[in-house]
Amino acid sequence: MESRLNYFGHPLAGKVLKHLNSANKAVADSTLPPVVQELVKIRASQINGCGFCTDMHTKDAAKAGETAQRLNLVAAWREAKVFTEAERAALELAEQGTRIADAAGGVTDAAWAEAAEHFDEEQLIALVSLIAVINAYNRVNVINQQPAGDYQPGQFG
Repeated sequence: MESRLNYFGHPLAGKVLKHLNSANKAVADSTLPPVVQELVKIRASQINGCGFCTDMHTKDAAKAGETAQRLNLVAAWREAKVFTEAERAALELAEQGTRIADAAGGVTDAAWAEAAEHFDEEQLIALVSLIAVINAYNRVNVINQQPAGDYQPGQFG
């Protein structure tokens, strides 16, 4: 499989990605736990069918010490007993935030309240921002049909 464009090699894409990467860095540097960040990235990428991002974030999470069992169960997190209540709240918010078009009301008050029980204001801002950023990355890669499988952990710094 070949990508439709050499998106990552084009100067305009470089300008766009610079801003997305800056937003991602702000979230990465926040107090939102890194494990929650990776789980959210993986789940949104699964929902959006972004193989490139799913490959990247599962490999990065594994390198950071995430277990194969938890990585294998992200797609079925509701039925899995391996996630904390905070992680479950973040995954629910990520799902609802990713599937906005599927729900007339967007993110439910219940999902928001559950997340607010586990995360402080800065962490909620980081979580909302992360959901927005990973969805943007997913869309770039899905539209461009960016191939998955060759990512090496830390490849993008």
